[in-house]
Amino acid sequence: MTVMWLNLGMAYLFSFFGRYFSKPAIGDYTYIKPNKIFVAFAAISLIAVAGLQNNIGDTFFYMNSFEENQLSWNNIDYSGDFGFNIYQMLLQQLSSDPQILIFTTALITNLLIVIVLLNYSRMIELSIYVYIASGMFTTSMNGIRQFLAAAIVFTSTKYIINGHLKKFLLIILFASTVHKSALIMLPIYFIVRREAWTKVTFILLGAAVMIVAGFNEFSSLLFSAISNTQYAQYSEFQEGGASIIRVFVNAVPVMIAYLGRDKLRKIWPHSDIIVNLSIISVLFMIIATQNWIFARFNIYFGLYNLILLSWLVKLFKKKYERLIYFGILICYLLYFYYEHVIGFGLNYGSDYLNF
Repeated sequence: MTVMWLNLGMAYLFSFFGRYFSKPAIGDYTYIKPNKIFVAFAAISLIAVAGLQNNIGDTFFYMNSFEENQLSWNNIDYSGDFGFNIYQMLLQQLSSDPQILIFTTALITNLLIVIVLLNYSRMIELSIYVYIASGMFTTSMNGIRQFLAAAIVFTSTKYIINGHLKKFLLIILFASTVHKSALIMLPIYFIVRREAWTKVTFILLGAAVMIVAGFNEFSSLLFSAISNTQYAQYSEFQEGGASIIRVFVNAVPVMIAYLGRDKLRKIWPHSDIIVNLSIISVLFMIIATQNWIFARFNIYFGLYNLILLSWLVKLFKKKYERLIYFGILICYLLYFYYEHVIGFGLNYGSDYLNF
């Protein structure tokens, strides 16, 4: 865990200095432009830690598959996630060392996420800090293929906000060649491009509660629908459900956004779209209390919570901003300890980073 603690501290400090030495965006003093050099150092810390590990989650299986299965244009299954297979094939031509797969994926994933945060976060150091402390960063080292797809989807944020449907669709279709679950984002474009906290919002929340109440019937229908797909094995997933604490952690930023919704719209005109995406994140986490497999879909939506949270400090009166800011740091620090030390007993392994 020493490496993970150091990464949390270094990524936060570098991104903090990125905002400290920032400047207002031209023509809009609500936004700021963080210093890209300091933010780049934060990204390097993320990439190095994620890219040089070899034991977290499914990493062993990815590395073993990379070594055992020599891919070529002739043996790639184009009916599956062929984009990721082509990607692996190209890497195999560069090196037979499976660490190249882990490192390159970490490079692309974290670079894309940091670039989007650079453009939309109000306090980028909070976004990067929570990215690590909430466990998302650790998840990116576990299901690396799905998180790579999520990072690609995350780059479509600009097109959701600006209403560029065709460009959005192209990115989602490209991401689906890495992991087909990215297709879940296709209808999301039409759901989130509306005012937050309307009847639709509460209908969705009510639907999530009903799904939880009637989960056995819902899961039977869902798993029957995917029985003939590559995700059929999910029906036998037996790792229990997400904890209520995790649901609460995801829900708090959304609840604060609701209480300060009028001010949030005033200081950030595009907030409704991000709030809607964050609400969907909470919905999936509520359903995931019944079966953890639904938390996998939250990989696509949880990233938007990082953007939303970075604006919440500004919803409070000036004299309370510092208190709220440090409150966020402390609460997520405690959650990081609870999840990684008490909950998972995480042991970071690497042939390159040994502290």
